[in-house]
Order: sequence, then C-alpha cells, then structure tokens
Amino acid sequence: MTAVLEVQDLHMGFPVAHGTARAVDGVSLSLARGRVLGLVGESGCGKSMTALCLLRLVPSPGRITGGRILFQGRDLLTLPEREMRAVRGAGVAMIFQEPMTALNPVLTVGSQIAEAIAVHRPVSRREAWDRAVALLDEVGIPEPAARATDYPHQLSGGMRQRVMIAMAISCEPQVLVADEPTTALDVTIQADILALLRDLRERHGMAVLLITHDLGVVAEQADDVAIMYAGRIVEQAPVAEIFARPRHPYTQALLRSMPRLGHHVDRLAQIPGHVPDLAKLPAGCAFRERCPIAVDACGAAPPPLEEKAPGHRAACIRA
Repeated sequence: MTAVLEVQDLHMGFPVAHGTARAVDGVSLSLARGRVLGLVGESGCGKSMTALCLLRLVPSPGRITGGRILFQGRDLLTLPEREMRAVRGAGVAMIFQEPMTALNPVLTVGSQIAEAIAVHRPVSRREAWDRAVALLDEVGIPEPAARATDYPHQLSGGMRQRVMIAMAISCEPQVLVADEPTTALDVTIQADILALLRDLRERHGMAVLLITHDLGVVAEQADDVAIMYAGRIVEQAPVAEIFARPRHPYTQALLRSMPRLGHHVDRLAQIPGHVPDLAKLPAGCAFRERCPIAVDACGAAPPPLEEKAPGHRAACIRA
C-alpha cells in the first residue's frame, strides 16, 4: 500500500542541564491513504512531539536532529519555511489536544476557519466565510451560520473540538493528525467526535495519525497500531494482531491494565517502576528495568524493531 507520508529514523530532543532529552528517538512510521494509524503510549513518551515534528512546529528549545519526513516525494525537513507553510493545513493538518488554547479567543470561530481557507485557496472573503459555515454544518454543529459568529468561550468543549476539526479539514488535507482529540470530553461527546472523525476519513479518504493513550479508542478506530515508549516505537502491527498476539512486554502490560466488561477485579494491574529520564536512558532496552522477563542481554544495546511475524514488528530480543 502506497504511503502518503513516511517518517524515517526521526530524532528530536530538548537540551537539559545534564544532556539532551531524546523525546523522539529513531521513530519510523508510514501512513497510507484512507487508513488510521494509532500511536499509543503513556504520557511523556513522545507521541505529541512526533506529531509536532511532522509539521515542523517543535517548541523551542527543542530541535529535530535527524531523519526524514517524506510527503509527496519531498522531505519536509529540508523545505524552506515559506514552502512548509503551504504544506501545513493544505497537505498535513492537525487537530490539537486542547481546542481552547489552540483557538484564538478574540476572533469568532467562523473568521478563524475562513482565515485558514484564505491562506491556501484563491477565494474571496465572502467565499471563505460561506465555506466556513458549510464546514461547521459538515462537522455537525447546529445553526452553523449563527455559531460561526460566536467566540470560542461561547461554545462547549465538544463544539470547540468540532470547530478544530472543521478548521483541520477546511483545505482537504491528505494527512490528518489527531492529537488526543477526545481529551477532557465526557464519554458521550467522545463517541460523537470519534464517529465524526471516522465519517470524515471515509468521505475524504484522508490518512489519519490518531494519537492517544486509550487502547479502547484504538481498538475501535485504528487499522494499524504503533506502541511508543521513551521516545521509541517498540511494537507495530495491524490492530487485531496487537490485541490478539502482543509481542512486546510493554504492550502486554498495557493490555493487562485495561478494565474489561464482565471481568471484576479489586485492583487493575499496573506497570511497576517509572518511565526513565529521557536524558539518561538506561543502556540497552529502555523498558528493561520495568520488564518482568528482562535478562542480562537486554542491557547490551537498544533492540531493533524487527519483524516477528508477517506485518508484526517488535523491539524485543525475547518477543
């Protein structure tokens, strides 16, 4: 299957007092048209930083130090900033984790969507506004013409997230990055937003990178899954394969920690220990100090992400 966007050996870090915190450490991913890749891991594992790297929006003093991000045959990391601005929104778009901070509080939501359209499309102000109203209608906001004149604080959390989605799809991108799109929303609103994303993906044929820590969302939404730990991809496979036959001990531990309907336990399983300091990663496998099956050989070198079964890769010498 042809990749719309391909990430090859991506490295990104933050300078700290005792070295460099390697937030993204050799990540490789491939996104295919019309498919959803779920990127899963604990908070702080590098998921959101990976997403920001795709758009070259890494916050200072962070810096991308290596790798390639290929989109339409071009390496986004080598493009001049003027050309990169043309890619953002029109080629690769992002739904940010918290819409209240991503939206401008002093502009109406309609004007913000219209501005995104006008940046990438040769349209009049009236045409951009009409398109903004149509997009609000497409993402399920009632009375879209009236809501377009509202400010972000006048809308509920679910409505603001729909506005963010409308803005993200306004220029029909080929790749949509959804960074924790249901954070801080109640369960019924979460289900509505996820159903909307699924419908839009099928209608527009976008490739979607869905970033989440919720394996239930992944099971329902994703076609393929990449499990991330301490800045690295430790396992990658089709979604059914991950849930049926997880190979990496970290993936197995994540699945054991999930609550299950009809299965009562007094206490959910937990992963012992803590995520290591990204500036002082242990030698070898970054998970070995928390791993129940680690052996001395796990400390020799970081294990490569290797195919353990057709289409199923894991970075573990004992997988």
